Amino acid sequence: MNGQAASSPWHRGEVAIQERVGMAGRMAELGPRVIRDHLTEQHRAFFPLLPFAVLGSVDGEGCPWATLREGEPGFLHAPDPFRLRVDGRREPDDPAEAGLEDGDGVALLGIELATRRRNRLNGSVERTGPEGFAIRVEQSFGNCPQYIHRRHEGPRLGEEAARPRSVLSNGLDPVARRFIAAADTFFVASFVEDAGGRRQVDVSHRGGPPGFVRVGADGSLTVPDYAGNRFFNTLGNLLANPRAGLVFPDFATGDLLQMSGRTEVVLDPHEDERMDGAERLWRFVPERVVFRARALGRRFIDHRAA
Repeated sequence: MNGQAASSPWHRGEVAIQERVGMAGRMAELGPRVIRDHLTEQHRAFFPLLPFAVLGSVDGEGCPWATLREGEPGFLHAPDPFRLRVDGRREPDDPAEAGLEDGDGVALLGIELATRRRNRLNGSVERTGPEGFAIRVEQSFGNCPQYIHRRHEGPRLGEEAARPRSVLSNGLDPVARRFIAAADTFFVASFVEDAGGRRQVDVSHRGGPPGFVRVGADGSLTVPDYAGNRFFNTLGNLLANPRAGLVFPDFATGDLLQMSGRTEVVLDPHEDERMDGAERLWRFVPERVVFRARALGRRFIDHRAA
């Protein structure tokens, strides 16, 4: 999101889709009331409860990446309403690390799987030392719990066992295809640039039944867009800048499948393209793929399997 005017949090891509669905007037009224330039007291209390967060960043080549970072509850904390601190070491195996330098645009999603609560923010990185960083808040807002699968925390692996192994490729191998075909959750990072070249990054959640992301024979992904809050943060970004970074977590093993590539938004899919329950869809063509085995030490157990 990037203000069209001082009073509006929406940029041209978001407004274009809001207009298409007849919600632009409502969103013009609602946006300034629910999207804030600071963390509310409720959000300041929420983030320190979390054992992990989702980050979105953009590397030096303009490739967006989504990732998960974890720590003991309290590793996320807000020293004041305008900053969220993210404690932890750098992770050189994580492709998102390249976009977490001082001054870089960044986005963060906090999600509590057991309760399905989630809150989002975007802003810029502030680094004052080698350990961790702060996010200077530019936009902060809550999200509803739709499409989040409830999970509770399970046993952890030891630190040695949790050390990641990275495998890089330019496309999806059979293991990656099976990983996506079994997934009921992923996260997507996207961004836009303002007239001065300043990046505003977003990261959001996508969920559905296992296999809700369709893997094509050519290695492209087709993603359903279900009814949501009508903000169209992700689709608006992709309409303005057709690049995205995806991360598929396996909460049972701690593995992460990360990829960056190009996208296409399909607002009016043909009858043979439609997906059950989706209002529209978007396609993703992976160009860089990173598989990180055991990148997460924590495990989360699906309530449906408990």
